[in-house]
Amino acid sequence: MALIRLGFGRQHLCLLRRRSFLLSKLIAVVFAALLFCEFLIYYLVIFRCDWPEVKTPAHNSGQETLKAMFLADTHLLGEIRGHWLDKLRREWQMERAFQTALWLLQPEVVFILGDIFDEGKWSSPQAWADDVERFQKIFRHPRHVLLKVVAGNHDIGFHYQMSTYKIKRFEKVFNPERLFSWKGINFVMVNSVALEGDGCNLCSEAEAEIIDISHKLNCSREEHHSSRCIDEQPLPASAPVLLQHFPLYRRSDANCSGDDAAPLEERDIPFKERYDALSREASQKLLWWLRPRLVLSGHTHSACEVLHGAGTMEISVPSFSWRNRNNPSFIMGMLTPTEYALAKCYLPYENTVLATYCVAIGFLVVLMLAHFKLLASPLLFGWNLLRKLKTT
Repeated sequence: MALIRLGFGRQHLCLLRRRSFLLSKLIAVVFAALLFCEFLIYYLVIFRCDWPEVKTPAHNSGQETLKAMFLADTHLLGEIRGHWLDKLRREWQMERAFQTALWLLQPEVVFILGDIFDEGKWSSPQAWADDVERFQKIFRHPRHVLLKVVAGNHDIGFHYQMSTYKIKRFEKVFNPERLFSWKGINFVMVNSVALEGDGCNLCSEAEAEIIDISHKLNCSREEHHSSRCIDEQPLPASAPVLLQHFPLYRRSDANCSGDDAAPLEERDIPFKERYDALSREASQKLLWWLRPRLVLSGHTHSACEVLHGAGTMEISVPSFSWRNRNNPSFIMGMLTPTEYALAKCYLPYENTVLATYCVAIGFLVVLMLAHFKLLASPLLFGWNLLRKLKTT
C-alpha cells in the first residue's frame, strides 16, 4: 500500500513538473512576443533612421544646424467615436514611437502639423480636458525639447464649425505663436483652417496676422532698413519655413509617389478646394506674402512632394497613427538659415506586429498540442489513411 502511494505521489509530482514546465514555456513565449511587439520593435526600426546631412556653402560653413522633427495627424480618439480598445492600441503605438524617437534621435524641436485630436471640433469642455491630458502624457518631452503645434480642422472645426471659443481653447493649451525663430531660422505657423477668403471675422484676423508677419519678414530682408521698419524687432534674414495643416492648392495626388503616398485608386481623385487643400487664391497669397523656402503640411494622411511657383518645395507629412496608415512615418529635418535637408523615418508597420502576434499564437498552440500528445496523432491518422487509400 505504501509503495502504491509512493508511486502515485511520484506520478503526481511528475505531472506537476510537466505542467509547470509547460506553463513556464507559455509565459516565456507570451512575454517575448509582448516585449518585441510593444517595445523592442520601435527601437529596432527607428534606430535605422539617420539625420540627413545638410550641405552648406563654404562661406556659410560656420552656421548652426537645427534638428527638427515634423509629424502630423495624430487624431487622438475622443469619447464619441473612440472605442476603448482602439484608443489603447493606437495611443500606445504613438507613445512608444514618439518616446523612442526622442531618445534615439535627440531632436531640438518637434512640430505637429494639425489634427492633434479627432473630436476637438465638437468635444465638450470635460472631454477636451481629458483629451489634452492624454496628449500631454503621450507626447511628453524634456524641457530642452520644444514642441510646436498648428491647428487642424479636427481640432477647431472647418470654417462653418470654427469659433473664437474653440480657437482660444486650442491656443490656451498650445502656444499661439505664429512666427518662431531659432538659430537664425524663421518658422511661420499658419492657421490654415481660417484661410477661407470670405471676409469672416476669424478669417480676416488670420489674414491680418499673416500680412503683419509678411511685413516683418520683408523688413528682415532689407539691407538698409526703411523708415517703416525702424520700430520692428529684427528677425534673421532667412526665408521662412511655412508650417500648416492644409496643403497648398494642388489638383490631386496624381503626381505623388512612394510607399506612403495615397493608394493608387485614390491618387486621381480631384481635391476639393477649402476641404482637401487650400484654395488656389489662398495658396497664391501665402506664397506671395511669405516667400517661404520650404512648406510642410499634413491633412491628407499620405506623403507627397510638390513644387510650387518658382520652385518652392512642399512636403505633405503622412499620419503618425496606425489608425490612418499601416506605415506611419515622420520627417527629420536638418536646417540652417540658408539650407535644409530632409529624411523620412518610418515607424513599425502595423501588419508586421499583427503577423508577429499570429506567429506567437500559433507557436503556443503547437506547444499545447505537443504537451498533450495531440500533435502527432492527426499526422499519424492522415498517414495511415493515405496508406489505406493506396492499397485499395
